Amino acid sequence: MQMMGTFIKPMHPEGIKFVAIFAAVTLVLFLISTFLGWIGVGLTVWCYYFFRDPERVTPDRPGLIISPADGVISLIEPAVPPAELGMPDEALTRVSVFMNVFNCHVNRTPVSGEIRAVSYRPGKFFNASLDKASVDNERNSLCVKMDNGQELAVVQIAGLVARRIVCFVEPGATLQRGERFGLIRFGSRLDVYLPKGVEPMVRIGQTMIAGETVLAELPASDESA
Repeated sequence: MQMMGTFIKPMHPEGIKFVAIFAAVTLVLFLISTFLGWIGVGLTVWCYYFFRDPERVTPDRPGLIISPADGVISLIEPAVPPAELGMPDEALTRVSVFMNVFNCHVNRTPVSGEIRAVSYRPGKFFNASLDKASVDNERNSLCVKMDNGQELAVVQIAGLVARRIVCFVEPGATLQRGERFGLIRFGSRLDVYLPKGVEPMVRIGQTMIAGETVLAELPASDESA
């Protein structure tokens, strides 16, 4: 059973209807051609794998800021958080995690706190690895207010293939660090705007694991995340 759990991960409920569609199409393909049918089997397995939702072990040391997504660090740069969140109009360090179609796409909150704001904005679908994706693409932005009063923004950004951002939380909800808050279907990116004065502990090209990899750490005097 332990060996099976290594390869077969639980699937998020959001994926059930997609796997069912892929499976139905696969049956039709088998009626047309065995070769096409086996291609359908491969795509159905990939769809299941895309919506996997494995358990994660989140570090519990106070003050840690954790990656909200699986993927690779694609950008680290100063940027102003999305205006719709109502945060101060000043540049913060933005850390971007790019997710390809093989990454797990369940998103987790980087810190514990209250969801002060959630704002969805439609947009374009440029490649999520590009810098302009943060400004032009479809996005869903969250502002998390920590117990120490500091705020952190995390933004779900649709990519070239993605056409559906899913958010499970609403303003006023209280989340624990590493708790699931949403997902994006089929290729995307997560931006984290670190609180003022907090430096990232990661580098461009580094691989992230949602809910486990440390992005940054609050100064000792500010630890309430």
